[in-house]
Amino acid sequence: MSRYLLKFFNIRLLCRHKLASAFRSLNVLLMVILVCSVASAQETQPSQSDSDDDYTLKLNADMVILNATVLDHHNALVSGLDKADFRIYEDHLLQPIKYFSHEDIPVTVGVVVDNSGSMGPKRNDVIAAALAFARSSNPHDQMFVVNFNDRVLFGLPSGIQFTDQIDQLQTALSAIHTIGQTALYDGVAAALDHLNQGSCEKKILILISDGGDNMSKRSLTQVLEMARHSSAIIYVIGIFDEQDGDKNPGVLKRFAHETGGEAFFPESSKEIVSICEGIARDIRNQYTLAYVPIVSVKDGRYRTIDVRVSAPKHGRLIARTRAGYAVPLSVSPTVSGTNGHDSNY
Repeated sequence: MSRYLLKFFNIRLLCRHKLASAFRSLNVLLMVILVCSVASAQETQPSQSDSDDDYTLKLNADMVILNATVLDHHNALVSGLDKADFRIYEDHLLQPIKYFSHEDIPVTVGVVVDNSGSMGPKRNDVIAAALAFARSSNPHDQMFVVNFNDRVLFGLPSGIQFTDQIDQLQTALSAIHTIGQTALYDGVAAALDHLNQGSCEKKILILISDGGDNMSKRSLTQVLEMARHSSAIIYVIGIFDEQDGDKNPGVLKRFAHETGGEAFFPESSKEIVSICEGIARDIRNQYTLAYVPIVSVKDGRYRTIDVRVSAPKHGRLIARTRAGYAVPLSVSPTVSGTNGHDSNY
């Protein structure tokens, strides 16, 4: 009898050991499944388009990015709008908005200054205005200076592409004498190229000139075409005397209109400090919108853009942004900018 009882208990102990082993194996299997599920969820989670630590929009190559300034009927900046308040039309076709934000983000900014002989009496006011712009801008902006007269020169020292230091900007703005003729188009072309070196998604040019050109190698048509292929917004300040034979406000207006900027023509150079401060406020209060065109054929055509905004509580609103863009025939390589203080333009 005792032999049978011993055998019975041995069988029970063996069964309990196997059952415990089975439970341990099941727990391990469940842990593996859980870890794999978490890892899969993390891999499939869409990446965020922006974050507090990284201002670069992570958007695909076909996406069109617009920066829009919204004004009310008093010409005052309007904030607090939502994505649903905007409509984007490309060649009259409504486009679905894929990205929307209204944040004060850093930008890459080029200050392009006419230093031809006719600008001599206005030089101090121009430098003061450019510095006022810098002080009113986002402290993390990447800034550079392009000076032009007979030649095109980068104001910052060789090896320094951008700065956020006021003293460096002041030195850069004073690095050339106001003398000679005007290579306006070459100056703008050099600045558009150099913008590509910046890491900020948003690109801005501030052009201060009388609009005349008598020395450029490039033509107005060529530089306007560069502007259409660029995402840059160009703000222009035209300062000239009535008797100035080289003035050409029409050229300055075209740069602003094509890129979604604004043209200013103050009666006195003393006014440009407040104008530059206003431009800085404009830039810091813009809305960023992005869309993937419904018609995505890269046919080289120019496509018009119309951004409309409607918010009943704000009355009639106007959105200012670029007039359109030129579709490349194929994916173009990044245009390399100059990396020094002199230029081949």
